[in-house]
Amino acid sequence: MSMFLLNIVYAIIWMIITGSFKPENFLGGFAIAYLILWLLHDAIGSHSTYFSKVRQTIGFVLFFLKELFKANIRVAADVLTIRHHMKPGVVAVPLDVNTDLEITILANLITLTPGTLSLDVSDDRKILYVHGMYMEDLGAFRKNIKEGFERRVMELLR
Repeated sequence: MSMFLLNIVYAIIWMIITGSFKPENFLGGFAIAYLILWLLHDAIGSHSTYFSKVRQTIGFVLFFLKELFKANIRVAADVLTIRHHMKPGVVAVPLDVNTDLEITILANLITLTPGTLSLDVSDDRKILYVHGMYMEDLGAFRKNIKEGFERRVMELLR
């Protein structure tokens, strides 16, 4: 049985033992089971990548929430001020991701972030066209996408 399924089974057992079938109790049981499995993974003989992927997923979510917060603040501040600082434009971002899933996740993350919108992917799936509200420095914009979102999507899915 994979470590992920084992973790879910232990979380369900936790819910049965505590008698509470609420989502927050499941998450608590999942976290406790993860910790126990992590502490015992050498004794169990598991050399699964599960533990590193969970840490990567948590890091990915925290990174996205941080970027989402920063973008929301920037757009809200620009909307609330009298003078706008927008310099909209479209930029072509060369892609290192190559599967449909990776490209879709990257494009959706960009679109979910206020001030940016994924417009199109080239036919050869090597370039993603992105509209941005703040295009002061095209190189920095590309670098932010490549070293931020794209790198983390590749780490998470590979």
